Amino acid sequence: MWGHYRESSSMYKHTPSRDYSNLEDMEDNSDLLDNCMDKETSSPSWKLSLPHVLVATISSFLFGYHLGVVNEPLESISMDLGFSGNTLAEGLVVSICLGGALVGCLLSGWIADGVGRRRAFQLSALPIIIGASMSAATNNLFGMLVGRLFVGTGLGLGPPVAALYVTEVSPAFVRGTYGAFIQIATCFGLLGALFIGIPVKEISGWWRVCFWVSNIPAALLALAMFFCAESPHWLFKQGRITEAEAEFERLLGVSEAKFAISQLSKVDRGDDTDSVKLSELLRGHHSKVVFIGSTLFALQQLSGINAVFYFSSTVFKRAGVPSDFANVCIGMANLTGSIISMVLMDKLGRKVLLFWSFFGMAISMILQATGASSLVPNLGALYVSVGGMLLFVFTFALGAGPVPGLLLTEIFPGRIRAKAMAFCMSVHWVINFFVGLLFLRLLEKLGPQLLYSMFATFCMTAVIFVKRNVVETKGKSLQEIEIALLPQE
Repeated sequence: MWGHYRESSSMYKHTPSRDYSNLEDMEDNSDLLDNCMDKETSSPSWKLSLPHVLVATISSFLFGYHLGVVNEPLESISMDLGFSGNTLAEGLVVSICLGGALVGCLLSGWIADGVGRRRAFQLSALPIIIGASMSAATNNLFGMLVGRLFVGTGLGLGPPVAALYVTEVSPAFVRGTYGAFIQIATCFGLLGALFIGIPVKEISGWWRVCFWVSNIPAALLALAMFFCAESPHWLFKQGRITEAEAEFERLLGVSEAKFAISQLSKVDRGDDTDSVKLSELLRGHHSKVVFIGSTLFALQQLSGINAVFYFSSTVFKRAGVPSDFANVCIGMANLTGSIISMVLMDKLGRKVLLFWSFFGMAISMILQATGASSLVPNLGALYVSVGGMLLFVFTFALGAGPVPGLLLTEIFPGRIRAKAMAFCMSVHWVINFFVGLLFLRLLEKLGPQLLYSMFATFCMTAVIFVKRNVVETKGKSLQEIEIALLPQE
């Protein structure tokens, strides 16, 4: 079964012998693999780990909620706080979260490795509660901005830790399905913010309620984590073997725990996670896989997904569709695609979903570019634009949205997993910031047809990149993946 895995590992070609790319190294590790596969174990019950995964996805719900919480109430917020008509201030209220998220994301790897995954979740909830409370209670722009900055810090810390935790506590045969829960929870967060914000135009000061409400899931995350399992992978790296085995028993069952520990011991080389430096991620023998992870997140953002969210209301208004209904349509397309990806993730695999997702996004962008051109009559252009936009969001949710975060936590070795994930997701936030900053300016200067064509080009670039560089990981345990890609010393 591993022959195909080795053949598909093109992401590791043409790199030094210490890199994961060396197929001879993978052959040299075949004995280890055989030892892992000698024991035929029944699949552990998915029910044991499910509650822990569901608690972890609360952080993703909060991520989606706070990304969307100011969209509808922004006009009311600006009027109540005295900056109505100040587009710069309104833009800061929306985008300052991204600055805080970058800080939180950069720190997430060191925090997750330093205090553990559970405490990292609890630490991410703290600035969210503080920041949301400040935003809800403030009477001026400064208080709102400081509150949003605090919230952003928590949002930056939460998603990388969620991706780590879900990957490390899930049985191999449902890890893809559970990984898709993260995207689904984000969709529910976005939809929740939309529905909570509906009364904002009728009820004065309702925007404050929108912020206060978010403290409920944040507090629930912090409290529920006291009862969740710690990542056994993290405990093992700390030398707490007995505790790691106990947590494996909680997550996989007693019959699977000893086997899981034995697999971990085969890939553990006594490396200290604290010794991982940024220079090792950029120039060491892990640099190839970190480059691939960073590129996947960069292409995800350069595909134009956030530009579509920013511009969707305008396109729908031109078609005579109210903005509220437009947001619901976008949210439902996102949620539908995410649910389908959850079903298919462990059947078709990560690479297939990622490939066809980017391909579908490229076709969708071509449709939108066509709709923006003079080739299609006005009414037809509107239908093409709206259809292309919904198709884009749907195909994004099938793969390009949920897969990168899951795939990277699977292929990063345990020693660098948290810090490498933090670095790659930081690239995501930087690109996200610049797309948000420059999109309207580029739209004004280049026009929608050329801009959408550029996004389509990035999507096709991603298709080629995935085809040439991404390895399939479905159905393999993290230990099996690491053994297969283990560099020889």
